Amino acid sequence: MKALVYTGPESQAYLEVADPVQAEGEALIKVAHTGICGSDMHAFLGHDERRPAPLILGHEVAGTVISGRLEGKRVTVNPLVTCGTCDACQSGRDNLCPDRQIISMPPREGGFAEYLTMPEANLVAVPDHVTDAQAALAEPIACGWHGVRLAKRVLATDPSEAKALVIGGGAIGLGAALSLKAQGVPNVRLVEPNVERAAYLKSMCGIEVLTPEAADASGFYDLIIDGVGYAATRASASKLAKPGAVIVHIGLGSADGGLDIRRMTLQEITFIGTYTYTAEDFRETAQAMFDGRLGELNWVETRPLSDGQRAFADLRAGQVMVPKILLTPVS
Repeated sequence: MKALVYTGPESQAYLEVADPVQAEGEALIKVAHTGICGSDMHAFLGHDERRPAPLILGHEVAGTVISGRLEGKRVTVNPLVTCGTCDACQSGRDNLCPDRQIISMPPREGGFAEYLTMPEANLVAVPDHVTDAQAALAEPIACGWHGVRLAKRVLATDPSEAKALVIGGGAIGLGAALSLKAQGVPNVRLVEPNVERAAYLKSMCGIEVLTPEAADASGFYDLIIDGVGYAATRASASKLAKPGAVIVHIGLGSADGGLDIRRMTLQEITFIGTYTYTAEDFRETAQAMFDGRLGELNWVETRPLSDGQRAFADLRAGQVMVPKILLTPVS
């Protein structure tokens, strides 16, 4: 099969590689689309030791099962594979499984390829009215869905009255904003410094978008979701959080700095770090998509998998206004 293979910092090659081997209990999937995630970009730049070259990246996948129990079904893929037996898995917190694996990290190759094998339990069948491109958005949106669910458990304010701010207009931030609304938090603003992307979000997604400067002057918030995860965005979240507020940290841009620990301590601001989602979160996200509760999900651009290197370069250069690029194998 053809695949886009990460070969070293800032380098990928479109190569012929061995087809994946379908194990018992797994499905063989013909990939329709795979989204480019920020974690893929970190790996591409050589900043993620968990993703050593050579490796097939990509974990936001939708496609059609061509062998297995769900043969013929279009599916969206939960890329997080867990043991199912540990305390975390048994308590419904399977995203914290100590033996978890995710495609695009060894030993599991990712979805920037023509074919992929996955455990059948990780697949959600897609109804006819949902396109493959829409279905590929389940994974990034599920990150925000999970974060919103965690925040609501400790939020002191009634969700319907809470004032929420999302930092970052990529797929993670946008997915979090849409998840807030779908889960009963209607008063949502989003911060996006890229002027073109901000205009796109306003016109295509119905989201109120602020510049960082306008956000700094907009007062305090009951709930802030940082979908970027750099020192500067953590500092903004610390500054704009109302006393007693909740900060949800999804983005993994960098590991150090930004949090105002003194202010968070003195004003009892809750900080929640969140990693991926549970299997139930993923299924709930998919159902919300299928029910139309997350909007039209038309904020994507598709490009051929063979042109993946250019897509990564354009993203790095800030030349992409849509929140998500999907790479598509072309037979």
